[in-house]
Amino acid sequence: MSRQALAGMRGRCQRGDVTFTTPTPSPLALYVCPCTECRHQSSSAFGITALFPFFDIRGAEAAGSPPSRVGVYSRRTALGRYMEGLFCRNCGSRLLHRFRDQIPGHEDLVRREEGFVPTVSVKAGCLDGLTKEALDQATHIWCESAIVPIPAGARQWPGRPEGGTLVRR
Repeated sequence: MSRQALAGMRGRCQRGDVTFTTPTPSPLALYVCPCTECRHQSSSAFGITALFPFFDIRGAEAAGSPPSRVGVYSRRTALGRYMEGLFCRNCGSRLLHRFRDQIPGHEDLVRREEGFVPTVSVKAGCLDGLTKEALDQATHIWCESAIVPIPAGARQWPGRPEGGTLVRR
């Protein structure tokens, strides 16, 4: 496999002050979500999330972006887990979110199920090269919260996908 084929997707904030490269050339999954939280964070009728194996944009992976340019806030979810949202401090672009218990060193915070894959949820609009064809294959989740029509024929779940986890291996 060529070096280019192994390269991840390039991501950036709106201004380009924070840049990063994902660990894989394509997401593990793409989700379109119209839940209240996704609507609030995206200021739109839905959010689009690209799941990747866990990586951190606040360190060396941030392609020369000083860590001070990446802000973090944390909130407790309805299930009691802590979700962190990472954003550009200069332009405010939401870049990704992750559960605190998936950060290396915090594994003891949650029981791991067999097949568990630690992931981060990259906001899909930050990714260069994401195609219409890829988005056409996205799974729509929490559709019971939708305020716009779900495309005919789209894979969809009224709530969280079956099994309760978004990615299994």
